[in-house]
Amino acid sequence: MFTPHLLTGRNILVTGGGTGLGKAMAARFLSLGADVHICGRRKGVCDETAAELMKSHGGRVTSHGVDIRDSAAVDAMVDGIFAEKPLTDLINNAAGNFISRTQDLTPRGFDAVANIVMHGTFYVTHAVGRRWIAGQQRGNVVSIVVTWVRNGSPYVVPSAMSKSAIHAMTMSLATEWGRYGIRLNAIAPGEIPTEGMSKRIKPGDEAGAKTIAHNPMGRVGSMDELQNLAVFLISGGCDWINGETIAMDGAQALAMGGNFYGLRDWSDADWNSARDAIKAQNEKDRAKRG
Repeated sequence: MFTPHLLTGRNILVTGGGTGLGKAMAARFLSLGADVHICGRRKGVCDETAAELMKSHGGRVTSHGVDIRDSAAVDAMVDGIFAEKPLTDLINNAAGNFISRTQDLTPRGFDAVANIVMHGTFYVTHAVGRRWIAGQQRGNVVSIVVTWVRNGSPYVVPSAMSKSAIHAMTMSLATEWGRYGIRLNAIAPGEIPTEGMSKRIKPGDEAGAKTIAHNPMGRVGSMDELQNLAVFLISGGCDWINGETIAMDGAQALAMGGNFYGLRDWSDADWNSARDAIKAQNEKDRAKRG
């Protein structure tokens, strides 16, 4: 679909690029000739991903350990990148989420999601965008959101609120920064099974099973489809697309909301079991990080 050197000369930052969707998008950008930066809280994971991607695709991947909830750390990372070579594109992919009845949420639990998804995404976008404007450089921002930005979702209220804020940021800055040649768009993918989703969003479920049963197209999404859409949005193939959130979910949100309304049937025991599973997984992850 794309010419082999389509992204040669591009310098792209992917937040949350060490795993999952971010890693997959970074791989495709690299394979098309871009220089890629990936960042995440776990520097070791990003280092391993960078080495793996360069071994598979060649090119250059630079790894950064940064917590995007820390605006000063974000600014320092972006400043260092621009000092070497200005970014041309930003992919806002870093996220956090877990299922919970809202009455059971604590302020700390709410902040754990909102500080990454809403605050962190703004910090990175702001740090990159103001440097583009100061340097009179064009740029693209693509943010990963969810289909629930259009209809909300129970049981993931911190995520629904925070992703809706990114949707609003996309529309708002598209109109404010378009005059500078800066475009902002968003992708709202349906289920593309990843390890993180299975552990914290659908504990105990077979990955993709419910989507396959209910999706109008009878399947989950693929990484290739997300990679292709992300590449197209930054490719220059249609630079008049600006301020849009594009759903990529086989029409599932149109058919049945595409959110977590189905969990209304869960019992107290179901919620306790899910909470225990998420807690156990978090402890395992902390043990791995040492």
